[in-house]
Amino acid sequence: MLRFFSKKLFLKDLLEGFVDIHNHILPGIDDGAKTIEDSLNLLKKMKELGVKQFIPTPHIMQDFYPNTDDTIGDAYQTLLSALNSDLLEGITLNPAAEYMIDNHFESLLENRNLFTLKRSYVLIEMSYFQAPINLEDIIFKIKTQGYIPVLAHPERYSFYHNNLDYYKRLKQLGCCFQLNLLSLSDHYGKNVEKTAHYLIEEQLIDYVGTDIHNENHISKLSNLILGKRINVHLSEIIENTNQTFSVI
Repeated sequence: MLRFFSKKLFLKDLLEGFVDIHNHILPGIDDGAKTIEDSLNLLKKMKELGVKQFIPTPHIMQDFYPNTDDTIGDAYQTLLSALNSDLLEGITLNPAAEYMIDNHFESLLENRNLFTLKRSYVLIEMSYFQAPINLEDIIFKIKTQGYIPVLAHPERYSFYHNNLDYYKRLKQLGCCFQLNLLSLSDHYGKNVEKTAHYLIEEQLIDYVGTDIHNENHISKLSNLILGKRINVHLSEIIENTNQTFSVI
């Protein structure tokens, strides 16, 4: 008796030409790549997956990673200087930052001193324990200062998992959502995976990123299998990410 098997759909098959708008590949300035060797290895393996454009987004988190334009710029120049022509060929690197919403961020916002993804898009994140009590006011301030807020990995904020409608409230306020691709597996836990699928199926996700910190993340991305329902939506989101943030 003949048995038919449906072809597995791998995430990596969608990543050719991908613009990765969220990653931690700059060396030695946050919880991502620790050394220049780590950075080069991550770049090499991501390039092998088809990623062509990188927007490194080191944390700016005053209590833990008090990065500035100078520290990010120095790490960026260090990485550029270490790239050989083979690895550099066909890729672009344009650094930005991932901002923790804290008092320091509000000060930077008031001075319009933000390291954006591209043009006016600014990547923000929250504590995993609770949202800022003035979150809606901060989103309003971001927009009135002429920026477009992009909330990193909304699926990972567990305090919203039992209040899914609030995601729609944040969207109504003009906040874009960037989903972590590893959230489509159980890497961060089953609840995060479930919420990620909900957000995609409800068409609430605008962009995706890898949020890679280490080689283990890339290995998991390489082996991630997609469900058929997610595949169609995800292809559209990846295309939107590429179109919005490509510099080529």
